[in-house]
Amino acid sequence: MKAFVAGATGETGRRIVQELVKREIPVRAMVRDIDKARTILPAGVELVVGDVLNPDSIITALGDSTVILCATGAKPSLDPTGPYQVDFEGTKNLVNAAKSHNIEQFVFVSSLCVSKFFHPLNLFWLILWWKQQAEQYLKTSGLNYTIVRPGGLKNEDNPNPIVMSGADTLFDGSIPRQKVAQVCVESLTNPQSRNKVLEIVSAPTAVAKSWEDLFASV
Repeated sequence: MKAFVAGATGETGRRIVQELVKREIPVRAMVRDIDKARTILPAGVELVVGDVLNPDSIITALGDSTVILCATGAKPSLDPTGPYQVDFEGTKNLVNAAKSHNIEQFVFVSSLCVSKFFHPLNLFWLILWWKQQAEQYLKTSGLNYTIVRPGGLKNEDNPNPIVMSGADTLFDGSIPRQKVAQVCVESLTNPQSRNKVLEIVSAPTAVAKSWEDLFASV
């Protein structure tokens, strides 16, 4: 297995890279600025220049990767096309590249509540709606996929167990980014994660379960 990470220098993406390195899975991280990436990502990670909005650069960057983890996301800005470009068109470009590359699994970090059109987050240029369109494109692509929908993202980790559920069943809650990264990386080696939407939060009252039981419960 060789993992290709898009959005590798983002807050969630860098944690995904760390988890892959911890498990000794070779990583190709697609970044726009290699010098900046070197200050953020672990030594030994293969850095390649590319941009999700440039399909040719993705094909070149993929190299000999066998799985893709996508943790891209539009940054808050005054550009109303940001979420459409990054969250939809960028993900579409990755999916198309994955199909031409015979990628074995595509893990996509989406968001809780993408099915709720009147959610406050959609005031940010319909960001949840565009993530949902990207999910649909991935689902119908023919690729093996895992869609991870985390609740509110926290930078600090905590010991709270993970709650995992199917599509459109969790509508509030939060989760540390480190746990999101762990779910993404564990899904690569657990067949029970294939072709599923995994909604995840963490809660102090939750019962701790094994990865196998978590994925099998959805």
